[in-house]
Amino acid sequence: MAADATPLSEVRFLTVAEVAAIMRVSKMTVYRLVHSGELEAIRVGRSFRVPEQAVTGYLREAYVGTE
Repeated sequence: MAADATPLSEVRFLTVAEVAAIMRVSKMTVYRLVHSGELEAIRVGRSFRVPEQAVTGYLREAYVGTE
């Protein structure tokens, strides 16, 4: 297990709708990010769940500073 890995019992999984609301984008945009591999997700049955830290990591990387 990597030093920065969180035990699965402590991972908070978000639905696509929750991720879309947090990012203020459509659900289709979230699906595109998941299918392209830009946003980490797991498949549960026919739906996806996105680890909360994957969303925060994506937003940090995508952040455009004013430097």
